[in-house]
Amino acid sequence: MKGHTNGRAPRIVLAGAVNSSRLTFEALQRHQASLVGVLGLSPQRGHRVSGYVDLAEMARAEGVASASFENINDEWVMQRVADWDPDLLMVVGLSQMVHPGLLNVPRRGCVGYHPTALPRGRGRAPIAWLTHDGSDGAATFFVMTAEADAGGILVQEPFVVPGDAYAADVVAVQSTAITQALDRWLPRLMEGWWDPMPQDETRATWNGRRGPADGWIDWSRPAVDILRTVRTASKPHPGAYTYSGGQKLTVWRAELETDWPIRGSVGRVLAEESDRGLLIQAGDGLIWLTEIEGVNRPRVGSRLGFAVETELANLAGRMAAMEKRLEELTGDRSGHRAA
Repeated sequence: MKGHTNGRAPRIVLAGAVNSSRLTFEALQRHQASLVGVLGLSPQRGHRVSGYVDLAEMARAEGVASASFENINDEWVMQRVADWDPDLLMVVGLSQMVHPGLLNVPRRGCVGYHPTALPRGRGRAPIAWLTHDGSDGAATFFVMTAEADAGGILVQEPFVVPGDAYAADVVAVQSTAITQALDRWLPRLMEGWWDPMPQDETRATWNGRRGPADGWIDWSRPAVDILRTVRTASKPHPGAYTYSGGQKLTVWRAELETDWPIRGSVGRVLAEESDRGLLIQAGDGLIWLTEIEGVNRPRVGSRLGFAVETELANLAGRMAAMEKRLEELTGDRSGHRAA
């Protein structure tokens, strides 16, 4: 359905789990939308979600009917949505794919959100990829279909991603764009307008998933690449990481060093300053670790990461010692039985 409908403000159900979900909830309240129900990811599942927000609890505090779920495609969730009898289901800030059974419950359809300039940048981990690439994004609300991020665009508000942005910086500029997009679109929706613009499939690109392991720091890489890894994996993501003395060390912030006339072995801690942190030799260039978190703080002269061949040799030595000891114990028991 496209164009002006009967003019009745649509009945809306909202589902989500993160800050973009919260902003959408607040916008719907601000524009006095007919919000008839809210679905929030349960706290039991939410502890594994970067930037988790308990949307159901937020709705209860505002007197809006709500329910917590673990899988949005569960039968009881579809029944609850059907009971709320919505025209629209808005799914904002949820990584779970919505199956056709739920997509078909609302009378008019389902609205999704993605922070890229669709059709470019469809797919997973958009905030991380925008941070990694330093490419501009857009707060995009679109009609959900069986194919991820492919439906008609309802509103799109561009935002600029600075080249030195951390993930939290991208979330911040995205948040402003979300509010601006909804403030443009919701009044039209309340008046009965429904005019999604089809996406140009010839311009579509896709991003793959990212996980905590993508924050691993390879010290043989150039310093500029390591800084990019740190910025991309930073909060609200799990963080970039390395190892110091066999213990995990999380790196939240870093900066390049271009002036010091010093060099060392790759991964070596070359200096420490109270206002800048630890200076590390990368594969090409130097980098300061300005904000770190771990059990032990590395000392100047120590080396970060693992020397793989050395670790394998040590492991082989320990295994050989264990095998020898096992043979000795087996021999002792055999001799005892013979006696």
